[in-house]
Amino acid sequence: MLLQPLWTFLLGHSSLMHSPVFPVLFSLSVYLSCCAPFLLLDLLSSRWALVHRYKLQPRSSVSWATVRSCLAVTLYNHVVFILPLTVVHWYLRPVHLPQEAPLLARLLAQVLVCLLLFDFQSFVWHLLHHRVPWLYRNFHKVHHTFSSTSSLTTEHSGVWETLSLGFFSAMTPLLLSCHPLTELVFFVVNISLSVEDHCGYDLPWSSHRLVPLGLYGGARHHDLHHLKSNCNYAPYFTHWDRLAGTLCTQD
Repeated sequence: MLLQPLWTFLLGHSSLMHSPVFPVLFSLSVYLSCCAPFLLLDLLSSRWALVHRYKLQPRSSVSWATVRSCLAVTLYNHVVFILPLTVVHWYLRPVHLPQEAPLLARLLAQVLVCLLLFDFQSFVWHLLHHRVPWLYRNFHKVHHTFSSTSSLTTEHSGVWETLSLGFFSAMTPLLLSCHPLTELVFFVVNISLSVEDHCGYDLPWSSHRLVPLGLYGGARHHDLHHLKSNCNYAPYFTHWDRLAGTLCTQD
C-alpha cells in the first residue's frame, strides 16, 4: 500500500496524535504555514511590480495592525473556545489509530466527497447569515470587517462562525467513517483552500485555474464576495451559487 510508510511514520508519533491538544496545534500549525507564503507576497507586492500585478485589489495593502488584529482573533478563538471543546471531545471519544493505512484511491475519493459536503454545508450557513439580517449583524459581520481579503483574514471570525465551520469540518469525515490519515489530509486541504480563497492574489497556479469549466471559484470568486457581499456564498465550488442565482464572475 502506497500510504503505509507515511502512516507507519505517523504511528511512531502516536503519543502526540493521542494528545488532547494535538487537533488545536495541528490546525494552527497548518493554518499559519499556509498563510506564511502569502504574507511574504504582501511584503513584496509594495516593492516588486511582478508580484503586485497579481493582486486582486491593487490599491489595497496589508498593514501590521491588520496582521496583529487577525492573529489575535485567531489565537483567542482557538485557545478560549476550540481547545476546551477539543479536550471534551478527546475525553468522550478517545482517538483510535488503526495499524493499516487507507488505500490511496479511497483516501482521494473521500477527501473529494468531504470537500463537496463541506462546501454545501458552508454555502447554506453562509447564505442564511447574509439573508437574515439578525444573523449577519450578530454573527457574520466580524468576518466582513475587511472588504479587501488577505491570508490572515481567513479566520478573522466571531466565535459562532469559527465553531460552526469547525463543526462542519470535524463532523464531515466522521459521517463518512474516514481513516484518521484521510481526516488529516482533508483538514490540510480544507485549510489550504480556505486560505487561498482569502489570499488576495490571482496567481497563475491558483486552484481555480487548474480546475476546468469554471467549476471552482477560488480567490477571485471569494474576493468578489467580500467586495459585494451579495454573491458567491460557496467557499470553493461554483455549482451551488449557479443553482441559487448568486454566482458573480466579474467586477
